[in-house]
Amino acid sequence: MPWQEKSIEYARIMSRVKWTPVADGMPKRGGHFTAGKEYSGVPYSSVKHVGRYIGFDIFLKTFLAAVENPESVLYTENLYGKVSNAECYYGKVCSSYTSYALQCGIWYVSKIHGPQFRDGVTIVEPQTAQAASPGDVIYTPPKKKNGGSHVELVTEVVRNEAGKVTHVRVEESRPQTTSNTLRSAQAFDSHLAARNRELYRITDLDAWRGGNKAESFLFPNYEEDSATPKINRVLLLDRGDWVPYFKGQAVKFNVMDRDNQGVAALVIKRGDEVVEEIANPGKGVVERSFDNCGDYTAHCVLQDGSLSQACEFAVCELDFKLPASEVPRGTPLEIELTSDNMNAIIVYFKNSSDGADEHNVFITDDDRKSGKVTIPASIMQNANKMQVWLIGENRYGRLKQLQLIKVVD
Repeated sequence: MPWQEKSIEYARIMSRVKWTPVADGMPKRGGHFTAGKEYSGVPYSSVKHVGRYIGFDIFLKTFLAAVENPESVLYTENLYGKVSNAECYYGKVCSSYTSYALQCGIWYVSKIHGPQFRDGVTIVEPQTAQAASPGDVIYTPPKKKNGGSHVELVTEVVRNEAGKVTHVRVEESRPQTTSNTLRSAQAFDSHLAARNRELYRITDLDAWRGGNKAESFLFPNYEEDSATPKINRVLLLDRGDWVPYFKGQAVKFNVMDRDNQGVAALVIKRGDEVVEEIANPGKGVVERSFDNCGDYTAHCVLQDGSLSQACEFAVCELDFKLPASEVPRGTPLEIELTSDNMNAIIVYFKNSSDGADEHNVFITDDDRKSGKVTIPASIMQNANKMQVWLIGENRYGRLKQLQLIKVVD
């Protein structure tokens, strides 16, 4: 299957999924999603290092499990006012949507999708529906300097018997959920002309991605995301199911017993070892934290002696140490890594004053063995202050840690 066909298939995993909130309180732009109403497409939220991006940090099924738990972070957490351009704890934005579809290991922000920043991509000529092709990217530049930009993905081009394009379908992540718009050729041309949009075509996917290939990592996991999950009806975690936690972080088990079978015990295990068995927990939330890293399960023993489906989660350590809070411009940077039950995979740098100045340093096996990674001096050449994210992953998802560093002359 050509990569363009894959990109459309992967985009539609996120744009066509249907879900229904089970409680009020799940935040969206300007309000809340409505309990009992069915939505299509994953929610829009720029979760950054605080929340988790659906598809990159968590499975789609982890989000769907959290939807079914009225005590999950989807209903109890609101990132509005805490994280810019964010509301929901789990979400996607335009760039993480297109980067997921385009088989990247981590998103590229919208501003650096184009030929000014990447190889293997060109501007389509002419800039009309008649030249559009599935897999093309539409870029909307910011209205003002350092303002927000946007990217969309062309997923279908409809032609008449004479071969003339009559309609173009565009899918994108925008508030409130991922959207799917079929425009006439004329409307598509008007869409491009508005806001000085540009139509890009990736001509060499590997050149465009560089070292940022999804197949080099555990996530995105398109096979898991495209499968229909079986969501636990007896027990769910505050972060859904199939998800990692930091060591020492609270894990909230919601004994829901949605079919009223009666729960005799809640059993928590690390591997094959029983960590705790809680008799007659009743319905409601049981909170625990774990200082031993590893892969855990939790299940309920029902009154008839049968066992519920098990929730799966990981307890992990992930941290890093910078040499100082200030580093001289033009010098390489050595970062010390700490991890347990999780591989450190990427150090992500973002210039605090320039949204297009972002860099990924991919951590090698040798780096992990030595417990440190060297960052080239060129990455911090143009910044005065940078966000430094350490990203780690295991089979259940990713965790992120943030520190700030000043670059001084």
